Amino acid sequence: MASLRVLTFTTLFPNAERPNHGVFVENRLRQTIARHDMRATVLAPVPFFPFRSDMFGDYARFARVPQREERHGITVYHPRYFLLPKIGMTTAARFLYRGAVAACRQLGFNKSTIDVIDAHYFYPDGVAAAWLAETLDLPFVITARGTDLNVLPQFASVRRQIVWAAGEAAALITVSGALRERLLSLGVDGRKAAVLRNGVDLDLFKPVDRDAARKRFSADKFTIVSVGNLVPLKGHDLTIEAMTALPDCQLLIAGGGPLRESLEQRAAALGVADRVKLLGEVPHADLAQLYSAADAFVLMSEREGWANVLLESMACGTPVLATRVGGNAEIVTQPTAGALLPERSAAALVEAVRAFRQRHADRASVRRHAEDFGWRAVAAGNFALLKAAVSGICRSKPAQAIVAQAMQTA
Repeated sequence: MASLRVLTFTTLFPNAERPNHGVFVENRLRQTIARHDMRATVLAPVPFFPFRSDMFGDYARFARVPQREERHGITVYHPRYFLLPKIGMTTAARFLYRGAVAACRQLGFNKSTIDVIDAHYFYPDGVAAAWLAETLDLPFVITARGTDLNVLPQFASVRRQIVWAAGEAAALITVSGALRERLLSLGVDGRKAAVLRNGVDLDLFKPVDRDAARKRFSADKFTIVSVGNLVPLKGHDLTIEAMTALPDCQLLIAGGGPLRESLEQRAAALGVADRVKLLGEVPHADLAQLYSAADAFVLMSEREGWANVLLESMACGTPVLATRVGGNAEIVTQPTAGALLPERSAAALVEAVRAFRQRHADRASVRRHAEDFGWRAVAAGNFALLKAAVSGICRSKPAQAIVAQAMQTA
């Protein structure tokens, strides 16, 4: 039987300018290819911008993204599409589709070269994928990732497009049970929707020499680590505030984003700047050392789909403290793994850190907990659902049953 030929379509995919952008999409694709008879090409459009100078900030980074690159043996194309900043939400899917269909025609992507479209993020990507699949006469699957269902459906026009695209798709994937419930609340057919949680690379994320890791990051106190974009929903300001009541702790934050300057100013105003260090973006391959240097990992997000960073930290033996949002309760299921906060506040985090320090953290047990979230079963479920979309099995068998059967035999 010929290999399954997949076109992964998403604006959430790493590139030479933003190597950590959407790395969770790349990870699932890589893990599935590594274990199954599947070939994939990635179409990861980026907004058009004409100027490459640093004076234009993040927009210039769009201009510098290569049209084509190879990542881990996978060919990735980055066609351009028109995006109106801040005011183009309702038209974003249409412009994304136009850029994608033009690229497909240029590259010769059609029914003779592609079997199925694997789309990630419901809007605008999933909606554009629905139009693209109709044009190319191909089945498609959409994976919901978080904000695309937790926030965007509050806009009526976007919600209508999401529900329409879900109806057209052969199958739907959510990365947590909580996100599946959110999808069904929009009125989407539950038979199409399967939960397929992200896995964690247990070879990449594993305990490393702790003394060396702590020396690398100058971790000479009880060390709290947080990893995430420097944006409001990640709650880094709350973690910094908590440091005022934890005088013998230090905080390391990895991530880039627009709030860096304001977070640095916040730390200075609170008198904790000497114990708070913003590391900028840390390469994905180097995160294991950062997690290993930490005594505890903290995630103060306002919302999440599936927080990969929690699993990455636990795979390195570091327990986690996190808000009770999204799929976090599906990850932190045992006291060994860490704890979920009763509320999203600096005071709750302070109390959680103090309680955590009263008990011995068995890093080996934390690692064993993470080992239940490896990629093998996830990759099997992903491959099975993509194959079912091509064969038409999805029309007669619930997506969750297809995924569950594949994962049980993986």
